[in-house]
Amino acid sequence: MSFEAKRCGVQFSPPSIVLIYEHKETKTVRKRIIPVRNFFKYSDYSIAAERLKNHPRHRDYLKDVSQSQLEKLHIILRDHMQGLSLEHSLASFCVDPDEDLNKLDDEELARKKSQMDELFERNRKHKDDPDFVYDLEMDFTKTTTQEKCSWDEESDDGF
Repeated sequence: MSFEAKRCGVQFSPPSIVLIYEHKETKTVRKRIIPVRNFFKYSDYSIAAERLKNHPRHRDYLKDVSQSQLEKLHIILRDHMQGLSLEHSLASFCVDPDEDLNKLDDEELARKKSQMDELFERNRKHKDDPDFVYDLEMDFTKTTTQEKCSWDEESDDGF
């Protein structure tokens, strides 16, 4: 039996993963609700996602779903159990260039770094790409207005 996952989502009550899949032989589209058991607001999302993906009852259905997507769904479930809103959970997956990563805990920092790695790999040019240029030189022209800093003016006195 072969299945192709089409969509994946969460259901908060009861906590479960909702999978829309297509049975390849009969071409029928179905919905499977996979309950998330033994998952609490302080549980490790990566272990829970791995356990769900390797579960014998759900293995065939979840083979096309990536581990990172299952982890994201578990994070959303865990945040909901902690009382956080869905918007807050979804905003935590966005990489904000102005965010101070020094203020994050180790788990959040690792998640942000993995998101940045994913984005880098998506935008990376490989040798086999048709628009790949080996030795690309770019001219970064300087802007005419330069920002003044207070320490620039003060440091001239001492030298």
